[in-house]
Amino acid sequence: MMNERIKAAIQSYSEELTAIRRKLHSEPELSWEEFNTTNFVCEYLDQLGISYRRAEPTGVIAEIEGGKPGKTVALRGDMDALSVEELNKELPYASKFDGKMHACGHDSHTAMLLIAAKVLHEHKADLPGNVRLLFQPAEEVAEGAKAFVKQGAVEGVDNVFGMHIWSQMPTGKVSCTPGPSFASADLFKVTFKGKGGHGALPHACIDAAIVASSFVMNVQTVVSRTIDAQQPAVLTIGKMVVGTRFNVIAENAVIEGTVRCFDPKVRDHIEAQLQHYAEQVAAVYGATAKVEYTRGTQAVINDESSAKLAQRVITEAFGADAVFNEKPTMGGEDFSDYMEVVPGSFALVGSGNPEKDTQWAHHHGKFNIDEDALVIGAELYAQYAWAYLHE
Repeated sequence: MMNERIKAAIQSYSEELTAIRRKLHSEPELSWEEFNTTNFVCEYLDQLGISYRRAEPTGVIAEIEGGKPGKTVALRGDMDALSVEELNKELPYASKFDGKMHACGHDSHTAMLLIAAKVLHEHKADLPGNVRLLFQPAEEVAEGAKAFVKQGAVEGVDNVFGMHIWSQMPTGKVSCTPGPSFASADLFKVTFKGKGGHGALPHACIDAAIVASSFVMNVQTVVSRTIDAQQPAVLTIGKMVVGTRFNVIAENAVIEGTVRCFDPKVRDHIEAQLQHYAEQVAAVYGATAKVEYTRGTQAVINDESSAKLAQRVITEAFGADAVFNEKPTMGGEDFSDYMEVVPGSFALVGSGNPEKDTQWAHHHGKFNIDEDALVIGAELYAQYAWAYLHE
C-alpha cells in the first residue's frame, strides 16, 4: 500500500516544504481575502505543470491526471488565516500584518498539499486514476467548502480526504477514527425587548438585563436536563450586550452563542428549545424575544472504510505507534460539506511539542506548529491518494 518512492521524495523536499509554510505564515490573509495565497498556489502549480482553475473569488481547484484509468480522489487543504494578533514576535516568519495570523495551521495545510501534489505529479504515470487538489478558502467562516461544492469541486470525485494539524496531539501521532470527528457548529442570536426607564423607578419598567440574565442561567438546562446524557452537546453563551448607562433600566438585550453536537435530532431539539426558553422567559417578565438561529457546519462523520484505509496508511508509513485515537472534538470544520456529497475521512496530524513551545491551543496568539509534522502531513496526503487509487 505504501509507496517507498513517495516517502523518499517527500523527505527530500522537507526544506522546501518548511520554506513554503513559513512564507505563507508570514503573509496571512483572512477568509475571502486569500488573493495573494491563491496567486502563489497558481504560480507553484504552473511550475509543476499541473492543470488548475481558479475558484471564485479565491481558491484553486487542480487536477493530476494519472497515466492509467481509474477513480478520482480529492485532497483538501484550506488556506485562510484569522483576525488574531501574532504574539510570537520573535519568530523570523511571524505575521507581517497586525491583527492577522495563521493561528490555526492552515498555512501548513496549503504547504503540505503543494508538496504532496509535486510528488504525486512526479509519479502520475503510475497512478490508476486522478487526484483532485482543493486549495480551499474561507474555512474559518464555514463558507469555503459550500462555495467549492457549488463550483463543482467534487463533481466526479469518488472519495475525499482532508486533515488538520493538531497542537493538542504529540508530534508523530496521527488520528483518523471512523465515526464522529468534528461536531456541527451553529450560532444563535436572541434579542430581548423590555421597557426602559430611570434606574430609580424599576417598577415602571421591564428590565431587559434581568430578562437576559434569567435566560442565560436557565438555558443551560436545555443540555443538562432535556438531552440524553450520553449524547454530547454544548450550548455556549459567548456575548451579551445590555444597557446603555449605569442609572438607566435597559430596554434591550442581545445575546449571542453557539451550539455544538453530533446528532441531527439533538441539533433540531436544541434549536427548538432555544426558541421555547426565550419566549417563556420573556413572557414571565412581560418582555418579548426574537431568536435567530443560523446553521453553520455539519458534523464531520468519517466514513468507516475511508478511515480504516487512512489508519492502514498511517501504520505502514509511520509505524503502528503513530496511530492515535483522538476523541471527537466539539470544534467545527466545514470539510463536512464535502462529505455530504462524497464519502471520505478527515485526519488529525499531531504537532504539539512543549520543547518547541507548540502546544498552544488553536486560535491563540502564540499558536505555532512543530515543523517536524509537515513531512508527516505531506506524506499522508500523498500516500492516502496512492493507496485509495490502488485499492
